[in-house]
Amino acid sequence: MKGTIVLSHGLESGPDATKVSALAKVAEACGWNSVRPDYRDLDATRSLEAIGARSARALASAPASGRVIFAGSSMGAFISGLASTQRASDALFLLALPVGIEGYPVAFTAAKVPTTLVHGWHDELCPVNATIEFARARGDSLHLVDDDHRLGAHVAFCAELFRQFLNSLD
Repeated sequence: MKGTIVLSHGLESGPDATKVSALAKVAEACGWNSVRPDYRDLDATRSLEAIGARSARALASAPASGRVIFAGSSMGAFISGLASTQRASDALFLLALPVGIEGYPVAFTAAKVPTTLVHGWHDELCPVNATIEFARARGDSLHLVDDDHRLGAHVAFCAELFRQFLNSLD
């Protein structure tokens, strides 16, 4: 295996969610191990403190050594970025990223590693302009699609983009 990809699902979702499942299939086909932490117990509290616990769980899911990529959707993208600042990572793949969470006192940040973002033009939960500014400031690859927050019409697109992304890291 080339390394481990920690795939984090969003709120009101789970480790078998459509997008993270599609990414897991691609990861394995490309020679990466993937893990999908389950955050549903933390999400059920609807507490902002659960964000830190989510990030800790993502970190605990990563091996102590070796190559690691953090990837996720929505809240999973948010905590993937945070986790990347606490454990060396090779890359980030972030879908429907919220660059800020109202009431959460920690500003979003992410390691300066190869990063690809996919965001819907019509995302009703995470304003597209904030994601554009985040990507622009870092020089990250950003793919904007005609979709909403769930990116439901672009799961295959995200999976193919992830395949290309992983192949570019070899």
